[in-house]
Amino acid sequence: MTAPIRVLLADDQALLRAGFRALLDSDPGLTVVGEAADGAEAVRLALETTPDVVLMDVQMPRVDGLAATARITAAAALAGTKVVVLTTFELDEYVFGALRAGASGFLLKDIEPQALIDAVRLVHEGQALLAPQVTRRLIEAFVSSGTPEPVTASVVRGLEQLTTRERQILALVGAGMSNHEIAADLVLSPLTAKTHVSRIMTKLGARDRAQLVVSAYEAGLVTVGG
Repeated sequence: MTAPIRVLLADDQALLRAGFRALLDSDPGLTVVGEAADGAEAVRLALETTPDVVLMDVQMPRVDGLAATARITAAAALAGTKVVVLTTFELDEYVFGALRAGASGFLLKDIEPQALIDAVRLVHEGQALLAPQVTRRLIEAFVSSGTPEPVTASVVRGLEQLTTRERQILALVGAGMSNHEIAADLVLSPLTAKTHVSRIMTKLGARDRAQLVVSAYEAGLVTVGG
């Protein structure tokens, strides 16, 4: 029997945490392993419980969700943990920083119950949590909001390891294409496209597709509106 997906909740609103916990625990394939009322507690509990997925609020006392996300995604002991940012606003400026910090995507707090359960499963599987067109719109807004920070040395090294085909595919991921769309565009099988994307993620040290989109823009492989 497959072990349930282990989820950590981080939000300073006790009522919201209770609601999410009741919903997630009602599904036999999910289990809540802890609740945190601020970012510092979220990091501590993440290290103690090593959850599969963290649902992280943005604005919390002591340490905010952005800083907590960065600490969790940077921890070697939490390499298998995915962070999903919870926000009230679809284009909250903090969401962009959270994606850069290593978040696997974001959810609105008024998400439908079944959609939340589906999202947790999706991000646990390493798939794109956001629809490609939504991802593109978010990252374009992020890049347009100011001067992007320099690409990290590790990403630069990863980019240097990419083949011409892989750079081409990374650009298409950044343009918001799904694996099936990439396959059709390059006349490849969907499985081949998926394999290429997986290899690119490995070379760039990306946790998921959201991180590839960020890297594609920051590396100049995709331009805003291009």
